[in-house]
Amino acid sequence: MLHGSEPKAGVEELLARVAHGDHEAFTGVYDALSGTVMGLACRILRDAAQAEEVTQDVMTEVWRTAGRYDPRRGAAKSWVLTLAHRRAVDRVRAAQAGTEREHRAGLLGPEREFDEVFEAVQDRDEQRRVYRCLASLGRQHRVPLMLAYYQGLTYVEVADALSTPEGTVKSRMRAGLRQLRDCLEVGT
Repeated sequence: MLHGSEPKAGVEELLARVAHGDHEAFTGVYDALSGTVMGLACRILRDAAQAEEVTQDVMTEVWRTAGRYDPRRGAAKSWVLTLAHRRAVDRVRAAQAGTEREHRAGLLGPEREFDEVFEAVQDRDEQRRVYRCLASLGRQHRVPLMLAYYQGLTYVEVADALSTPEGTVKSRMRAGLRQLRDCLEVGT
C-alpha cells in the first residue's frame, strides 16, 4: 500500500500498470491519491458530500484514462489533481449557472415576460466590453489570462505553454486581472 510520503516514482509506475488494466495497481493509486483529491475538492466545493462525489468521479476517470497520462508532462499526482481541479470547478460553475437561472426565473415571475432580445443585447454588450478590455492589456498579461479562462488551463499548464516560471505567470495573471477589473469598472 502506498502512502503520500513515498517517492512520486511509485505512483507513476502504478499508473502505468493501471493503464494496462492492473486492478491492484489502481488500489495503490487510489490509496496514494484519493485523500489529496478529496482535500482539493473540499477546498473548492466547500461541501463534503459533493467533494466525495467528485473524488469518486476523478478516481473512476483515472482508472478509465490512465493510458493518457504522459510522465514527460509532469508528475502523476499533478495529472490527477488537474483532473480533480477541473471536475470540481465544473461542478461549481454548473451550480452557479443553475442558481442564476432559478434567480432570473424567480425575478421574472408570471406577470413579467422574459425579454430574450434585451438579454441577448446585454450579453453581447458585456462580451464586447470584456474583449475590448482584454485587447487593451499588454501581451504578457493578456495571453496567460486567455489560456487560463478561455482554454481552461491551470497555472502550471499556462507556465508550461509559455515556458515561463509558474510564479511569474501567477503575478502576471493577478496584474492582468486588476487591469481588466479597472477597465471594466470605467466602462460601467
